[in-house]
Amino acid sequence: MEGATGMPGNLDDIRDQQRDTWDRFSAGWKKWDEPVLRWLAPFGDAMLRLANLHEHSHVLDVAAGTGEPGLTAAAMVPRGRVTVTDLSERMLAVAAENAARRHLTNFETKVCDAGALPFPDAHFDSVLCRFGFMFFPDISLAAREFARVAKPGARICAAVWSGPDSNPWATTIMSTIARHVEMPAPPPGSPGLFRCAPSGLMRSAFEGAGLKDINEEEVSSVMTHESPERYWDFMTDIAAPVVAGLAKADPETKAKIREEVLTLARQSVRDGQVQLRSTASVIVGTR
Repeated sequence: MEGATGMPGNLDDIRDQQRDTWDRFSAGWKKWDEPVLRWLAPFGDAMLRLANLHEHSHVLDVAAGTGEPGLTAAAMVPRGRVTVTDLSERMLAVAAENAARRHLTNFETKVCDAGALPFPDAHFDSVLCRFGFMFFPDISLAAREFARVAKPGARICAAVWSGPDSNPWATTIMSTIARHVEMPAPPPGSPGLFRCAPSGLMRSAFEGAGLKDINEEEVSSVMTHESPERYWDFMTDIAAPVVAGLAKADPETKAKIREEVLTLARQSVRDGQVQLRSTASVIVGTR
């Protein structure tokens, strides 16, 4: 199984690896949940603006991690219901805590795989997926599943990261690591931050799933940290590729990488804070 929107290799192995990674990093995501929610809010807000929600909507948010944009959606559909899913039970535990803290009673979590959703056909009024598609073993299969569980006329909305040049929040540290540590190029189509960035890839997946009226728009946000050191701490707590790269560095090389990253981050200080651009494509289609 391989192609522009498919995935080479054993899909079960990839899925298991993704589950293990997100379970392992769930503590870091919980620790940094508040700044992450603030940073990523513009992308979820753009999706919700396109989702055509009403007070009775039954919403599915796939690969929701710690709960957004499903948590915000739940407040927008007081007579409806939001179901958030993820491969990682530990990430969803954080989502459930967030929902309880916000006193949301129309919010539920479900551990499942995006390529085999345990829901009947034509079940949801809207399907959301913020920054999940690039990690799915098979992008096309997930898009078809989203379309299957959506009611006729339902909107399906996703956000995927644009290319590396538009996302210094990631490349500031990843490019520095790559200069010092030999990082083998992943096989084409492997899960990764920028896998869905190529022009036309997501549109093709949505069209292949039978969706209509497909539209894409670019949305930007700014990741802010109070200091370069906080940026380093954040990325080494939540980003699996960063941790994997640093694990290949000896202590001296790791210290050199850290100093270079801090120097680069200092160049992005504006108004007393590190400010790094983040850009994504938000795509919507109608079932």
